[in-house]
Amino acid sequence: MIPQVIWPNDMWMHTLAKARELDAKDVLKNKRESFALPNNKIYLDGNSLGPASYAAQTAGQSVINAQWQTDLITSWNVHDWIRLPQIVGAQIAPIIGAQEDCVIACDSISINLYKLLHSALNLQPDRHVVMTQKGNFPTDGYIAQGLMAHRSGVCLVYVDEKDIIAQLDESIAVLMLTHVNYKTGYMLDMRQITQAAHELGILVIWDLAHSAGAVELSLDNDEVDFAVGCGYKYLNGGPGAPAFVYVNSRYHSQLRQPLSGWMGHARAFAFEQDYVPADGINSLLCGTPNIISMAVLKGALTIFNDVNIADIRQKSLGLSAFMVSVIQQHPVLQAFELITDMDDAKRGSQIALAHPDAYSICQAWIEQGVIADFRAPNILRVGFAPLYISYCDVLQAVDRLAYIMQHKTYQAKQYQIRNSVT
Repeated sequence: MIPQVIWPNDMWMHTLAKARELDAKDVLKNKRESFALPNNKIYLDGNSLGPASYAAQTAGQSVINAQWQTDLITSWNVHDWIRLPQIVGAQIAPIIGAQEDCVIACDSISINLYKLLHSALNLQPDRHVVMTQKGNFPTDGYIAQGLMAHRSGVCLVYVDEKDIIAQLDESIAVLMLTHVNYKTGYMLDMRQITQAAHELGILVIWDLAHSAGAVELSLDNDEVDFAVGCGYKYLNGGPGAPAFVYVNSRYHSQLRQPLSGWMGHARAFAFEQDYVPADGINSLLCGTPNIISMAVLKGALTIFNDVNIADIRQKSLGLSAFMVSVIQQHPVLQAFELITDMDDAKRGSQIALAHPDAYSICQAWIEQGVIADFRAPNILRVGFAPLYISYCDVLQAVDRLAYIMQHKTYQAKQYQIRNSVT
């Protein structure tokens, strides 16, 4: 591996040796072979969209060619399409520390969040405040605002995510939080916050979009009430992959979600005139599941079958700490401001670097073969997916970033043009 820039003293050789040593000891190193990664690219954006795995590709081809094409509509029974939401939910359950019958795959995070907010507010008839953190992913707030338009008296309050417990009181019905901040990577203490909320009679909904598949989660042990998460980030289920919902078993008999579609009916194929909700987690279903996307996600999740989430977490922390250490040692990279809290207990599987030209730098980095992403107004966001990222990848990515900054290539006109998706 030949560096593109000059590194201080003998730092490059020392750091390269360290990266190779860490890669040699990596218990997850063989998992990289499970992914159909493009050549000559370093992918640091798995926290936004995971890459294709061979298992996902095979599953997608199978559902189209060997199931839909061959068995047509009989596939709902022959290939058990009708139970894919439950099957995939059961695959996700151990990844998030939950019982299988407490998780179901369906719809999107936004839709599932609406269902859970509505249900949780119904369980708190004498309370009317929904609290969330400032800087939460916008869609969570949008969903809450939309729900408020249909429920008189409900209000939404935003609070500092680093001081949540101090701001809790008995007027709050629901605490709606994202576990790992999508922009900064700041991670909340799920157990502590959930316990503090419960002491005041508050129900908690956790958004696990940037957690599931990357950090250790124990929803049952932490006595979490409700949670949502997506299938296309660290779970690698593909663009638009189904999301998932978690509901603690103590609420299964009380669930009353507002989107009473036929798949959530107790007897969907009885075609009865009036709605009767199914038991437990199945009542969270609504319309017909997207079978092709669900099958792809089912295939992608098999990669986790022989993986210890604790190993994923330890490597994630190691990769991010390694990158920050290398960045901090090169003079040309000192223009970046690290805004991620590097305390292991407060960091998800990403780091955020602030710079006035973050967007154009990101585009120039992509041109150099390193794919990360930009978050407005000035954040270069770097994700670490331990199943396919190596320490040598990280070192090479930083070297290319140093080249961009040293030669100011990001100032070129083509990198100033904003794409529709940033």
